[in-house]
Amino acid sequence: MDNPLLPTLAAFYTGDETLHLFFATLVLGLVLLPAGGDGRTVVRQTLVFSVLCLLGNLGAALLAASGAARPAAVLHGILLLGLGIGVIRLVGLLVFRVLLPRLHIAPPRILEDIVVIIGYVAWGLIRLSQSGVELSSIVTTSAVITAVIAFSMQDTLGNILGGLALQLDSSIQIGDWVKIDDVSGQVTDIRWRYTAIRTRNGETVVVPNSLLMKGKVWVIGDREQGTRLWRRTLHFNVGYVAQPARVVATVELAVREANIPNVSRERPVSCVLMEFGPGYGHYALRYWMDDPAPDDPTDSAVRSHIYAALRRSGWRLALPEEMRYLVKDNAALRSATKSRELQHRIDALRSVSLFAQLTDEECGRVAEHLVYAPFAAGDVLTRQGAIAHWLYIILAGEAEVVRRNGDGEEHALARLKPGDFFGEMGLLTGEPRTASVHAVTDVECYRLDKTGLAEIMADRPAIAEELSAVLAARSQQNEAASTGGDPRRKAPPAGLGGAIVGRIRSFFNLE
Repeated sequence: MDNPLLPTLAAFYTGDETLHLFFATLVLGLVLLPAGGDGRTVVRQTLVFSVLCLLGNLGAALLAASGAARPAAVLHGILLLGLGIGVIRLVGLLVFRVLLPRLHIAPPRILEDIVVIIGYVAWGLIRLSQSGVELSSIVTTSAVITAVIAFSMQDTLGNILGGLALQLDSSIQIGDWVKIDDVSGQVTDIRWRYTAIRTRNGETVVVPNSLLMKGKVWVIGDREQGTRLWRRTLHFNVGYVAQPARVVATVELAVREANIPNVSRERPVSCVLMEFGPGYGHYALRYWMDDPAPDDPTDSAVRSHIYAALRRSGWRLALPEEMRYLVKDNAALRSATKSRELQHRIDALRSVSLFAQLTDEECGRVAEHLVYAPFAAGDVLTRQGAIAHWLYIILAGEAEVVRRNGDGEEHALARLKPGDFFGEMGLLTGEPRTASVHAVTDVECYRLDKTGLAEIMADRPAIAEELSAVLAARSQQNEAASTGGDPRRKAPPAGLGGAIVGRIRSFFNLE
């Protein structure tokens, strides 16, 4: 017998690196299995693969013993290549999963993949060289094939380069919470081909690295400060029956003082009026979330507090609505409506001492010229130095009188409340404003301009003298308030009333 089986087996198992590679695989496997971790499955699979390669070598020996030397050599070379691949894989696990972590070095997973792949390629070239293949001739004659392969694998190469770029610039890291189009979740792994994202539904979304490099990625949290704070915006609608400032203050207070899990207390909540809708105001509450994971449950809890706060204040969430009133229009209805509004204006005028000397008929004529003028908190009702020929009567809210001195410093002079009025000198004499008035809260006013008094002043010029006495007293009070004195201790200087009468007559062309 030309090829006895036992010598052939000995040649196939001991004539080269077969047993060395197998025992190396066995030793590495025994070292890595107790280490545990996520590589244990890979170790088991590699050990089984090595055993199969070793058994397959027996088949190659049988082929050689039967006279099929060429097929036996090819099969033996393939199995030897497989054993080497198993050793390279286990060495990669030992270095990157055991040794480096114990040295407190955490290399990215993609680096392990690339190093192992390079090892595979190097081992393949070594086996080709040992088999008698001239590598230089392969490199020289395969330029076109290489170009074709590179073109066909451009997506794969893009994924590899994308994974390397993500790891090098740390734009995305394992553990980050990200949002990509309609996918939102936590990054669990970054490999040479893809990035794995685990969603809140327990799904793992595999995103090619090339897509991450080309598209937009939202990374949730502030990485520089090491926080995962995420600002959330909740929208809701409230009808126009509620004042916007009160809605904002009520909702902010309710959410700020409530102990809502996962709502940050480091950042303030804010409620804003976004727009006016059909029958409602559209609001948005903005708050900061500590942990992005339970986003929907946290939003739900905050919405519950918004709803409860609105109901406690007597308001309801509003839906788009359109209201049409069918009213029988007639002279009686118009007259009744006008009478109610006119009486409301007359009552406002009667509360102002400046117009106490007017008759009922004159007061009614002036009331027809009053204009409703609302202001929001922070508005400037009038500004120091401005030329404004009108007077304001405050119906609701509070305002502050502020005067700027020569050094540019502002000093508060008085606090105006419902029933107070200001701007009488500008209305009656045309003088510039001597102080500014700022709205402390939302303020509702009636405004009266020069034309509202011009008619009755022309009909009864004696009104100028009556008004001048009131203006003189008011002027003395304002001067005392600005200097810190008691306005009740001093009477108006002699001649002040006469001077004011002259200015009133000149301003209204009564002379």
